[in-house]
Amino acid sequence: MTDCLFCKIATGAIPSEFLVETEHVVAFRDIDPQAPTHVLVIPRAHFQDVAALTRDDPALAGEVLAVAAQVAKIEGLSEGHRIVTNTGINGGQSVAHVHFHVLGGRGLTWPPG
Repeated sequence: MTDCLFCKIATGAIPSEFLVETEHVVAFRDIDPQAPTHVLVIPRAHFQDVAALTRDDPALAGEVLAVAAQVAKIEGLSEGHRIVTNTGINGGQSVAHVHFHVLGGRGLTWPPG
């Protein structure tokens, strides 16, 4: 997708510093962090949402989650963290490319706010 923000980041068309980079997955800091640690983990290939990713490439879904766990370890989130994905406009998905938020660095209460 040529107009997808995350596809452009994944291909390097929009420069970003990757915390983790594999052949199929990249992780980078969110530009509008909602916690002291806020890293996005995305597949390089375009999938609209988590349903499409798990349906079309379940092995890649597993790799994305493994990278999210790796990010938590790199960031020193041994006391706890949250891995979140939003789906659809009513679910808060702001970019139509599946992405997982790794959040931590402070207490994360539920419900938020």
